[in-house]
Amino acid sequence: MINAIGRDIPEELLVNGKRVYQGKNALDGTYVQRVAPQTRRAERPVESKICTNIREACERCGAHDGMTVSFHHAFRNGDYTASMVMKILVEEMGLKDITIAATSLGDAHDLIAEYIEQGKVIGIQTSGIRGRVGETVSSGKLKSPAILRSHGGRPRAIQAGEVHIDIAFLAAASSDECGNASGMGGKSNCGSLGYAIGDSQAADHVVIITDTLVNFPNIPSSIACEDVDAVCVVDAIGDPAKIASKELRFTQDPRELMMAEAVADVIAATPYFVDGFSFQTGAGGPSLAANHFIEAHMRERGIHMGFALGGITGAVCSLQQKGLIDKLVDVQSFDLTAIKDLGENPNHVEISASQYANPANKGAYVNKLDFVVLGALEVDTDFNVNVVTGSDGILRGAPGGHPDTAAASKCSIVVTPLTRGRMPTVCEHVVTVTTPGDCVDVLVTEYGIAVNPRRSDIAKCLDESGIKHVDIEELKNRAYELVGRPDDLEWEDQVVAMVEARDGSLLDIVRKIKPLVL
Repeated sequence: MINAIGRDIPEELLVNGKRVYQGKNALDGTYVQRVAPQTRRAERPVESKICTNIREACERCGAHDGMTVSFHHAFRNGDYTASMVMKILVEEMGLKDITIAATSLGDAHDLIAEYIEQGKVIGIQTSGIRGRVGETVSSGKLKSPAILRSHGGRPRAIQAGEVHIDIAFLAAASSDECGNASGMGGKSNCGSLGYAIGDSQAADHVVIITDTLVNFPNIPSSIACEDVDAVCVVDAIGDPAKIASKELRFTQDPRELMMAEAVADVIAATPYFVDGFSFQTGAGGPSLAANHFIEAHMRERGIHMGFALGGITGAVCSLQQKGLIDKLVDVQSFDLTAIKDLGENPNHVEISASQYANPANKGAYVNKLDFVVLGALEVDTDFNVNVVTGSDGILRGAPGGHPDTAAASKCSIVVTPLTRGRMPTVCEHVVTVTTPGDCVDVLVTEYGIAVNPRRSDIAKCLDESGIKHVDIEELKNRAYELVGRPDDLEWEDQVVAMVEARDGSLLDIVRKIKPLVL
């Protein structure tokens, strides 16, 4: 069946009420069937929920073949917990047919790829898939197609009963013996536990894994003891120094700085750039650098920002310290500076992923965004964006909050170089659509700015401000002139992953790539 962005979705995937994507606002106002958020039972009062080890916690929580477990990714590439737990479930307890419903999977989770190859892990549901796990899934070794959801689509799916978590294993920087847990107050602080909060409230069983046990009550806490079944103390839950990836840096590249300045100029030209505006930026070099150039426009206009949202970085904290932002609303702390600030700054607050971006609640924060600045692996001439598959067709990225913020903000800006290496970034058709073109308003490259024809109002603002812009076809043609038109990828029939739109409809699929014949 052809969906609203022209992607052909196999009929056999449209089961259990699943629909194809019909447009970013197609399901607005419809009801989501909510299931009871958690299994409850009468509990015998206990002094402590501490287990001697993770295996004891697994046994206490009824770990079994065929279950679904979840993890969060606050530690990003420094996470130890997911692999630690999976090793116990698979190698010590001999469990099989496990589905992992993690908030994101990356280079820290290579061990999980081994369990996929062994047939012990048969399902993956995540908002990000990188590293060896992505390569293994792309090779067709997962028993069922992986399901990729946005950061807002994941809590929507959990609350709608589409994802049932048997046990959530949640790393916490500190916890007391009853399970009041936080991303702060320990030796491995990770900041906001925004992606763990929803799992703690919805899973049948919750295990807190910490390397710092503190006195009861550990409050304020991100995760409440009323939701926790067991607490395990281990030597280390993760390495905070690896939270910030190589992309999370202030760029010195003249090309990226030029694009960042253009982004700020576009923002300043719109009617939304007024006192109290709201803003979120992505993690890439030019996206982060846009903060610097936006500061100059704010000072020139004498305005400030009402709130900054999303994954909070030190660059955003710096703007607030200069008195230019009222509130920082943090679903994930992206670097050590942001982590420290969250622990010290009363105007830097933690929120859950559902509060952040769930399209099926009564007021996600993304709905109040004026501007979002995002990166891309590819953008096509319909303004569809790919942030999941590389030019080789391999899964190596994350929808994350990209589709949520693009759909909900007043002005979504994608910033990307026109080419990377010998590959065009602006192209005729992206490999995989992760953010549909009806959600993207402006594209900024070093070779020019393109405005989505749906946003003639923004184009008019740029014209009035003397900011030149071109048709996106011109950018595509220029990219092809520079590096050539890439050969079309060749796919096998096997579907290895499904990309859900944030409303749960099917946006695109990823098939197994045909191996190169040398």
